[in-house]
Amino acid sequence: MDALLKVVQTINLYLSDYILIVLLIGCGLYFSIRTRFVQIRCFGEGMRRVFGNLSLNGKKQKSGLSSFQALTTAIAAQVGTGNIVGACGAILIGGPGAIFWMWIIAFFGMATIYAEAVLAQKTREVHADGTVAGGPVYYIKTAFKGKLGSFLAGFFSIAIILALGFMGSMVQSNSIGEACNNAFGIPTWVVGLVVSLVAVFIFIGGLQRIGSVTEKIVPIMATLYLIGGLVVLIARIKYVPETLGMIFKYAFVPNAIIGGGIGFALKQAISQGVKRGLFSNEAGMGSTPHAHAMANVKTAHEQGVVAMIGVFIDTFVVLTITALVVISTLYAGNGVLAAGAAEGVSKTNMAQLAFSSVFGTGLGNAFVAICLLFFAFSTIVGWNFFGRINVRYLFGKKADLPYSVLAIAFIFLGSLLSNDLVWELTDTFNQLMVIPNVMALVALSGLVVAEVKNRKKD
Repeated sequence: MDALLKVVQTINLYLSDYILIVLLIGCGLYFSIRTRFVQIRCFGEGMRRVFGNLSLNGKKQKSGLSSFQALTTAIAAQVGTGNIVGACGAILIGGPGAIFWMWIIAFFGMATIYAEAVLAQKTREVHADGTVAGGPVYYIKTAFKGKLGSFLAGFFSIAIILALGFMGSMVQSNSIGEACNNAFGIPTWVVGLVVSLVAVFIFIGGLQRIGSVTEKIVPIMATLYLIGGLVVLIARIKYVPETLGMIFKYAFVPNAIIGGGIGFALKQAISQGVKRGLFSNEAGMGSTPHAHAMANVKTAHEQGVVAMIGVFIDTFVVLTITALVVISTLYAGNGVLAAGAAEGVSKTNMAQLAFSSVFGTGLGNAFVAICLLFFAFSTIVGWNFFGRINVRYLFGKKADLPYSVLAIAFIFLGSLLSNDLVWELTDTFNQLMVIPNVMALVALSGLVVAEVKNRKKD
């Protein structure tokens, strides 16, 4: 495992430090300019569409999902370990300044995810039995005809099945297992077994059960976590200005806190921000378009602006709460990490240490473990659904059962394996997904721009 870990880390080094930065920032900037910053102009419209008719018990859809169910399914996939463990890892390796670069990625990512949702709506297919199929493979084949399109679509499908359906679910169950073990002393394999059994029940129910579960669990879990985070920030209120200052200061001079030369430290801060930003909000990765393709809306633009709010909630609300809590307790005010890494502190226990500093060890560990359980499990549900769509694209419905069996096995195995290896493998396939997805987005950018121009204002 150590040898494999080194190989995977080397691959990820080149993908995240060079290819990913260019593709994600470049794509986000490109769509921001071409849509005249749709993430700013249409932000209010997106908020009204999401919260104007908020319901935790939406009407049952004959096929597909309601717009809100599509959003909560997307957010269920977005808001997971990346918002807690991923954010902590970015801060630990890249310093508090990594959060600034996660914000940058998310801001431009809102334009990217608008494009993804619009194209997913425009290229989706409604079958004779009323079922809906859509996602990047459909707009990739629209963008590139013939063998090239088939190759890129197949490459993307294989990458997402491995990244989300299998490896990604391992990350989620791994984090759930470790958090529950730290908080309650429950063996990780027991946690993995319970999570696997509950997942089976939801997977069997298909799309409608997934939509029904996510529309209830996502608002509740986000609210619970935000309340807990705000309690910590109120208790540490005098350190909040220093916390914000550290995020901006160390975005440009991270060597002052993580050591090394300015070039190396800055690369660490930016690459961690980009890599963990992708894992958190998934804009440009090609995962959430599967959910947005299922939405029953009048125009593609409607779901595009709703999709933007998903990135906003994921990064600027949930992830930012994690960052402020961790930095205000462990870095600001001469915290234990103020002078750099401390022994015994890792990305998996940073959030628990941060919340425990205010709540006390028992309650702090339990609070993070419970939140992580909800976050990570909802992500497993969303990612399994995205993987299933691509399994059907490649092999047809007959592959549903084998895929589900393998997915459950990976969820259980994730609770047993090395955390670092699981994360690195997931990063590899996440990053590989970006390449064909971004190529298709840029190739079809004209459709996206036309949709913005032709939108009907509220």
